[in-house]
Parts: sequence; structure tokens; C-alpha cells
Amino acid sequence: MESLIGLVNRIQRACTVLGDYGGADNDTFSSLWEALPSVAVVGGQSSGKSSVLESIVGRDFLPRGSGIVTRRPLVLQLHKIESGGQEYAEFLHLPRRKFTDFSLVRTEIQDETDRLTGKTKQISPIPIHLSIYSPNVVNLTLIDLPGLTKVAVEGQPENIVQEIETMVRSYVEKPNCIILAISPANQDIATSDAIKIAREVDPSGERTFGVLTKLDLMDKGTNALEVLEGRSYRLQHPWVGIVNRSQADINKNVDMIVARRKEREYFTTSPDYGHLANKMGSEYLAKLLSQHLESVIRARIPSITSLINKSIEELESEMDHLGRPIALDAGAQLYTILELCRAFERIFKEHLDGGRPGGDRIYNVFDNQLPAALRKLPFDRHLSLQNVKKVVSEADGYQPHLIAPEQGYRRLIEGSLSYFRGPAEASVDAVHFVLKELVRKSIAETKELKRFPTFQAELAAATNEALERFREEGKKTTLRLVDMESSYLTVEFFRRLPQEVEKTANPAPSNVDRYAEGHFRRIGSNVLSYIGLVSDTLRNTIPKAVVYCQVRQAKQSLLSHFYTQIGKKEGKQLSQMLDEDPALMERRQQCAKRLELYKAARDEIDSVSWVR
Repeated sequence: MESLIGLVNRIQRACTVLGDYGGADNDTFSSLWEALPSVAVVGGQSSGKSSVLESIVGRDFLPRGSGIVTRRPLVLQLHKIESGGQEYAEFLHLPRRKFTDFSLVRTEIQDETDRLTGKTKQISPIPIHLSIYSPNVVNLTLIDLPGLTKVAVEGQPENIVQEIETMVRSYVEKPNCIILAISPANQDIATSDAIKIAREVDPSGERTFGVLTKLDLMDKGTNALEVLEGRSYRLQHPWVGIVNRSQADINKNVDMIVARRKEREYFTTSPDYGHLANKMGSEYLAKLLSQHLESVIRARIPSITSLINKSIEELESEMDHLGRPIALDAGAQLYTILELCRAFERIFKEHLDGGRPGGDRIYNVFDNQLPAALRKLPFDRHLSLQNVKKVVSEADGYQPHLIAPEQGYRRLIEGSLSYFRGPAEASVDAVHFVLKELVRKSIAETKELKRFPTFQAELAAATNEALERFREEGKKTTLRLVDMESSYLTVEFFRRLPQEVEKTANPAPSNVDRYAEGHFRRIGSNVLSYIGLVSDTLRNTIPKAVVYCQVRQAKQSLLSHFYTQIGKKEGKQLSQMLDEDPALMERRQQCAKRLELYKAARDEIDSVSWVR
């Protein structure tokens, strides 16, 4: 059964592959990485960090040299395999390549560092991820950080000291980070860079493990017992002494397994450290860290599980939002298209019927815009005294009217009624633009459509085409209403008007009486009264025509022609319509991978968390 550390290693690795590490766009994913405990290796330059790591792994694999060698964080995940199994290493950026020659691992670390920073002494916070599988390691995650320094050397920026410290702090400040503070024994512990920064971020020492290197290089007659026994600087965990390979051993390529044996012999035979021999050395350090890391993981299981469950809920919600992959057969694709159309139509109808905002704007056209347009019609100019005289006189011709100027009346009324065509057409156009805007909003609010930009465009084109047809029909109908008013006048209205009857015996009135201003004013007033009657009628009938021809049709048959066209398309054409946004497809794949990872992690944590 897999250990908790091995499981956490896999979760961390998978999180990194899926982009959850280092600035992911989802806080929960980033929090999951931070909730997984790991060990950060901290020390000054030339403190022996690299040698400690190589001693724990049992392999030469890290770049060496003077000055700053580690210029990017190295996330090192150790996986214990069965005895006799072949050792190998894998880089996250080269997932299908196994390294069995560890000198090539060293070269690749250097090359990968140079790819990002160039062949300079610049640093980068972007980590390199390396996994090593070996029967000679314990399950452990270690993060090798650039060595702390006090001054910038040639080729480094002036702020390199602060940059390195900021990078180191970004790891060790996390409450789930275990600090492995490396200090050389041949220097005063009070000046240790690693202890200084560990004390600041972990004042209680609960997360800090102290490691003393170079014990064999101390001056004769001196030892580090004050530190190793916790009298000089006490931590919650015991100090561990390490004896690394000498430069001569490195030059001779002394095997790490041999070096481990020499280290054991050193402590066993040392008169100063013999009584601590069973708690010294790189092998003991690796086991100590592994045991502590597993205990920390076990204590963090509830919070880790909670974060995983939260991630699963968010991912399942996002997968529902993104939609499932589209089937390849034409029948399933046609069904998907129809479902998309129904989803759009449902939202569009909600806008019209009041479930969503927007439909009230149509009522505003009828209740405010149309009446305002009718009130602004220039009847006062058309029925002015001067124009009434002119129209009536022209209508009489060479024979003046005897009683009432009927032709004059008809011409004045017909001229007035023609003004109603403008508000009628304007009402149709106003509702058309409201419907177009509601279609646009409905498409934008139909989440299912976001997957298919091609289909969105075709749907928008089809709806606009349908709305244009409805607009043309609306204009024809509303203009017919105006024309009908012109084609037949309401006779009863004029029969009720008081007639002008001459009181004199002479049947022919005088020229003065026939063309008196009062006579023409009454004509203009009568026509205006009739136009007011027609205006009231059209104010009621134009909205009915617009709703019938445009709004009702939009609700009932907006996509009828589109459905007919879709039914004629072949499978390839349907596939082209359902051509998804590549970014969305990639996002779905990422979510699916994350979801699979987190569900597997949850199940495996449940299966191993109670194993002692």
C-alpha cells in the first residue's frame, strides 16, 4: 500500500502538471498545494546543502561550483521502490524520459536553469521538478533553494541578496513547510543565515530541523556538542550532524553508498560524537524527516481532505458549466443543437414575459414613445387658417362649394392621416431594436452557447433574419391600418356636426360669407376633431399589430426557419457548427484531469490515512 508521503508526492506532482502550483487562477487549487507539507532546504552558499541532499538520495546529481550554483528552486520528490529495482530520475518538463545516468541529471538541471536565466548568475523563482525512484531512499519531498548570501558578486544584480531572501521566505513562511536549516559546524552558529531566517518565520522552532555539516573540518580540539545537544540553540527537534564527502572523495568519484558507510564509521568511532552516533548521519536525517513528514501529513489529513472536497465541488460545477464533450454521430449532434436552441428560446421568452428584464421596454414603446410621437405631429401647421383656405379653395376649383366643402374636407383629412405613417413605422422599428437587443442578451446569457462560437454566430444571424421578416410584416400591417383610415372616413362623425344653413332667401351666399375666417376655422376644427378620433384609434391598434406581427411571432416562431435549415444539414456541417472554442476545450480537459486527480487522491487518502 502506498505511503502517505508517496501519495502526497503524487498529488503535488499532478497539481504542478495541471498548473495549480505557483499562481494558479483558482485560489482553492493554490491552497491545496500549500496545504501539502514539504521540506525546504535552507542554508548559506557553500554551507553544504547540495552534499546533504546527495547524501540523502545516495547519488551525485546536483551541479557543483563556486558562488551561487542553485539558481532555481529544485522540488525533489523521492520515491522508494522495491529492493533490486533500477534507479532512475524523471523531470516534470521531460515526462517521457527516464534518466538512469545521474551525471545527465546534473547536466539537465544546469541546462534547464540556463534556459530560463541564461548563462548568467541570475535567479528565477520558477522551480524545476525532479522525481527520483530508488530502493535506497525514503519517501520524501525536499525543496532545494538558492543559498542565502550577504553580497552580490560580479555578474549578479545589486538586489540579488534581497531576491534570494524573498524567494526563500516565500517557501518557509508557509505554515505547512518544514524547514531544514543547514549550517556549517566550522562557523559560529550565531552567524548562521539559515538559523537567522528560520528563527524569524518559526520562532518556536516547531517546524525547524537543524543540520550541522562539516563536523570533520572543525579545528582540532573543538567540537559541536553545544549545538548538537541543544545547549547553544534549542529547537523542538534534535539537531543532526552530517559528514559529507571531502573534495578529494568527490574528485575520486567515491560512491555515495561508500560515503554513507564512512560517515557511520566517523560517528561510531568519534570520541566526541560516539554517544550520539545512532542519531547522526544522512541516513538518520532522511528517516527522521520522513517520519516527521508523515506524522505532519496525517495531522493535516482533515484539512487536506476538506480542500480536496471543495476542489471537487468547484470542478464538477465548472464541468457542468463547460458541458460534456460532443458525440461524433450526426443524431447526437442534432440533438445537441436543438437543446442549445431550446435553452436560448427559454431565456428569450423569459425576457419577453418578465422573468428577466427587457420586455418592459416594448411596453414603453406603446405607452410613451408612440403617444409622444402622435402628439408631436404637425396638425397645427397643416390645419392652420391659411392652409385650410388654400386646400379648400383648390378643391373647389372654378365652382365654389354651395353648403359644405366636401372635397376640401377629404383633402385636409387625407393629408392629415398621412402623418400617422411616421409614428406607425417608428413603433415597428423601435420594437424591432428591442427584440434584437433581447436576442443578443439571451445569446450572451445562454451559458451552453459559450462553448460554440460558430453556432452562436449562426444562431444570431438566423434570429436577426427572422426579426427582419417580422419587421417587414409589422410595417405592412401598421401602414395598412393608416391606409384603411384614409380609404373610408367615418360618416357618422360628420353627420353629427352642425350644418351651415343660410338663413337668407338667397340660396347662394355672398363671397364674403363663404370665405369668412369663422367658416374656415370651423372646417379646421372639425377636421382636427376627426383626426383626434383616428389618433385614439391608431394609438390602440398600432400596438396590437406590432405585437401580433413581431412580438408574438418572435415568441412562437423565431427559429422555425432555422430548424428547417438545420434539418437539411449533413453530419459534417453539424460538426462544423459545433466547433468549440479551443481554449474552452483545453479548459475542459484540464478540469477533467484535475477532477480525476482529486477524486483518486480523496479515495487513496481515505485508504491509507488509518494505516499505522
